[in-house]
Amino acid sequence: MACLRRSFVICCWFFVALALTAETPWRFSNFSEPDAALARDMLAAHNEIRQRADVPPLTWSDRLAATAQDWANHLLYQGQFYHRPRAAYGENLLEINGSRALPAEVVAIWASESSDYSYSANTCRGMCGHYTQLVWSATREVGCAVAHDAMREVWVCNYDPPGNWAGERPY
Repeated sequence: MACLRRSFVICCWFFVALALTAETPWRFSNFSEPDAALARDMLAAHNEIRQRADVPPLTWSDRLAATAQDWANHLLYQGQFYHRPRAAYGENLLEINGSRALPAEVVAIWASESSDYSYSANTCRGMCGHYTQLVWSATREVGCAVAHDAMREVWVCNYDPPGNWAGERPY
């Protein structure tokens, strides 16, 4: 009986140790560590759109990327999709189900909202807040991240200073 009890305790400690060293469920992303290709591709895609709008290019921020990764992981793990409450930064989100996207495709989806934005009237017919954040001329830095599992992908980009101020034009 003592041998059985000792084996049970050893087995329990093994599983506890395994659980403590296993990947936590909110770290689904293959970009959980800073990824140079993600940073390069997201920054290039952002700056291509900004160049078309004749606004200054952005620089990459590891600080913003870490904030974005934290939120992307949270949204994926919770199975939810919403903007961070009381966010200190501008934020663009994209959720993809059953597929994967490349950084340029993500930015192109946001940029496609430009057709809903009227610069002369400074109005939006439909959705255009992702686009206007992309080209907000006062924004200087961006940091982005993605978290995914087998069925879902969540993209988050944070912008500093934030854009989309009511009544102001993006550029």
